[in-house]
Formats: sequence, structure tokens, C-alpha cells
Amino acid sequence: MNRRLRLALILMLGALVVQACSGAAQTTSPAASEAPGGSASAPPAAPVTLTLWHNYGTEANATATANLVKAFEAIHPEITIDVVSQPADNYFDLLQAAAISKTGPDLATMWTGLFDLKYKSYLQPLNDLVPLDELKKLKGIDYSSLNFNPDDGVLVVPLEVQFYNGFYNKELFRKAGLNPNSFPTTWDELFATCQKLKAAGVTPFVYGTGGQALGGGFYPYYDLSYLMMYLSPADWKKLYAGEIPWTDPAIKSQISKWVSLFTQGYTNQDVLTNSDSINQFVAGKAAMTLEGTWQIADFQKRMGDNVGVFLPPFVDQPLKGVVEYSGDGFSLTTYSQHKAQAAAFLAYMASDEAQKVIADSGLIPAKEGFSTDSRMAQDLLAYAATKGFTRYPMIDNVIQPEVVDAGTKVLNAAFGGAMSVDDALKNMQDTLMQLPADRRGDTYK
Repeated sequence: MNRRLRLALILMLGALVVQACSGAAQTTSPAASEAPGGSASAPPAAPVTLTLWHNYGTEANATATANLVKAFEAIHPEITIDVVSQPADNYFDLLQAAAISKTGPDLATMWTGLFDLKYKSYLQPLNDLVPLDELKKLKGIDYSSLNFNPDDGVLVVPLEVQFYNGFYNKELFRKAGLNPNSFPTTWDELFATCQKLKAAGVTPFVYGTGGQALGGGFYPYYDLSYLMMYLSPADWKKLYAGEIPWTDPAIKSQISKWVSLFTQGYTNQDVLTNSDSINQFVAGKAAMTLEGTWQIADFQKRMGDNVGVFLPPFVDQPLKGVVEYSGDGFSLTTYSQHKAQAAAFLAYMASDEAQKVIADSGLIPAKEGFSTDSRMAQDLLAYAATKGFTRYPMIDNVIQPEVVDAGTKVLNAAFGGAMSVDDALKNMQDTLMQLPADRRGDTYK
């Protein structure tokens, strides 16, 4: 789109963008005879249909997206958003192919961190389209921006604050004689807990495709984020730069302990093929599972007070870290023919009204000053807010996507006994070293 046309569209919908970002809740839709700016004498805006892609399946993020779209369309009746649910396991391949042919959506779910930098060639910087001061009120906006600096260009409007965490069945803990209000904090305590659960006839962990279904097997980065907490958040950049190789003995030790959960019979034995882990956990087939905050609403609805949250204690010393991060949101594509209207939706996402919609959908709002009434979300928020835990990003968002893809395959294989730990880590290290040198340096690219 040429600059003159883009500016014309921005002026046409400018008042709508300001209205959505003003922080005042909108309770009524403008009259059909009004222009976007609210002038009764102006002709109505021409109807526009946008396309939005997401990879959320049926989890709470999908519900929040649908609710946001419905609320936005009520405020802007001249804009319709066609929501398309794409398969999660090859979502980014589909998005990239559609970008090459310029046949993709106007708006798309995008992961933050190095993912949005990888796909930046078809993501529109938002600084000239959405008020930057409103975007800066969203937690994690640095990781949604070029050079991890919002002033250089915001690429993603975060949907929520996410946690990687575990869920556990309190009744099964009691069955094994365990205190459901005192969760393990180290490897030794975790193995002792697993032993008691197994002795009581309870499978400690269930692994499978889970709520996000990000691949054919389970997603290992919920675990790896906590396995790597023997390092500080700052030292995670050494993994990106190659200063700490994936073959480091300390990493091998951590992965080997994790693999022993499987070899000692503390998990289901079909970890590489199980596609029903969510239902199995809800049905009481296992005491624990690893997911994230997107699963809170579903588990709360189906299990009530019998479900609780925990942080995986995959460390030798008492755990003092928590993954708390704005892991995904929505981006505007560079080839969209309706940038101003799509930007109006992204501006609405940053509004106070939208934050309430997000909270009511079972997610944790990303905007400063907003929270959630969810019992389990509050428990997770307390780790950093009141217990002094260090906040970590999601490790899959701060290491190269190519390494993430390799790790998704080989870490699963190592966990399920189909590959040695040595070979899995060598594969990840080889993948890293095959990348151009400037993508293994001091600056995230």
C-alpha cells in the first residue's frame, strides 16, 4: 500500500483508534449513519472484512480471540473479522507460505521473542498505526519489538501474560499420603513424591500433545524452561550466542535427570504418541501434567477445587524461578490491504475494555494495572509478585527458532528412549552452529 493511501485510511479511522486506546470503556456502538469519527453528518464508512488467523485450537486463547472480535465488531459495525483456526503443528509454515504469495491474513497470531524477529519481513511495525504509549503499557512489549526495543518498532500486540507451569490432582496426592499444599522444590523431593505416587498405584506424570497440540508429540519447552533454571535469565543469552554449548555437561546432567522420569516409570509409556493427555489428566489417570495458563479455564471448569498449579522443580537447589512472559499476540501483515482497520483492532486490544474481555475469557491481561480473579492464575502471579521468584522468559522464545524446531524432535526422542541424550544435544548444537555467525552473536536477530 502506498504511503498516501495508507495515510488516508489512517485519517478515516483515526478517531476510532484513539477511542479504542483511550482507556474508557465503550458501552455503545456508533450509529449506523455515523462516520468512524462519530460525526453524524459524515457518510458511513465502507464495509471491510478482515481475516485473522490463529493456532489456538479450542483453548482459552481461542475463546478470548472470539470474544475480542465480537466486542470489537460491536464498536465498529463497518468492520467484520473472519476468524480462521489453523492447525498448530504447521501454523508458521502456512503463514510463511501465505506471506510469499500475499494471500494470507490481515491479522495473525505470532509468538514473541525471536519468533517475531524471524518473521519480521512480513510483519508491519505498528508505531505509526497504534499509539506507542498505549502499547508500552503492555507487559512484555520489549520481546514483541524489533531489537527488543518498542521504540524501534512493535511487531506484536501481546494477548496475555502466560506462564509455563504444571497442574496437579490434589485428590491423587492425598491418596498417596502427600500434602497437596506442600509441593516439591528440588529434584530429590520430586523423585520422592513420584515414588510415593507410583507406590499408591498412581502414574505421577502424563505427557502428550496437550492443549496446544504444537506437534505430533509433547512440547518439551515447558520442561526445558525449568530444566535450564540452574542458569540465570541473563545467562540464557549464552545459549543463543553459543558461549554455553548445548552439549555442556551441566545441561546433559539436567536432561538425563528429566529422562529418568520416563525410565523409572513415573510417566505414561506412550509419551511419543499420546494425543489424549488433557483428558487423561482430568479423568485422574495421572497426578501431574505440564502445560500453561491457557489451560487454567478448562481445568478449573472440569476439575473445580481438585486441581492446583505448581512450578516444575527441575533443579538441585530449591526452585526460585518462574516462567512469566507475554508469549504470543497478534500482528499485522505487511501485505494487508486494510492496514488502518486491522490496526484499529490491535489498538482495541490495548484498551481497558479489551483487557476486561481477556480476563473474563480466563486469561491473564497483559496491561499494567489489570489482573484476574482466577484462583490458579493468582497463585502463579504470587511467585514473582510476593514470593521473590525471578521472572524468566520462555526459553523457546529466546533461542533460535531453528534450534527450537530441532529440540522439539530430539528432546522428545531422548525422553521416550528413542535417542540418547548425547545425540539429542549434539543435534541441537550442530543446528546452532550451522546458522550464520551473526545469528549467534551478542545481539538477538
